[in-house]
Amino acid sequence: MKTKKQLLFLLIVALIIFCNTNSVAQCAMCKTSVESDLKNGGSIGSNLNMGILYLMAIPYVALIFGGYFFFRKQINAKLKIWKEKRFPSKQIN
Repeated sequence: MKTKKQLLFLLIVALIIFCNTNSVAQCAMCKTSVESDLKNGGSIGSNLNMGILYLMAIPYVALIFGGYFFFRKQINAKLKIWKEKRFPSKQIN
């Protein structure tokens, strides 16, 4: 049973790797707009690239903030231990 699953997995990976087709990353309207603007000497292509980077960064920022709020207690506890080791407070006995 396990070997059948492994064989199926390898077959799927092989199909993904070897049946690669060329894909266009932009919609037809965006591509046409950028191409016509570049022919006219415009710079909309760089603005489009900045927009893509902006859209790519949003999920990472959301994951960082979500992870911080989810693990906040554990992070604060580890920071407290680290501070106590690095900067021991003066105790009055």
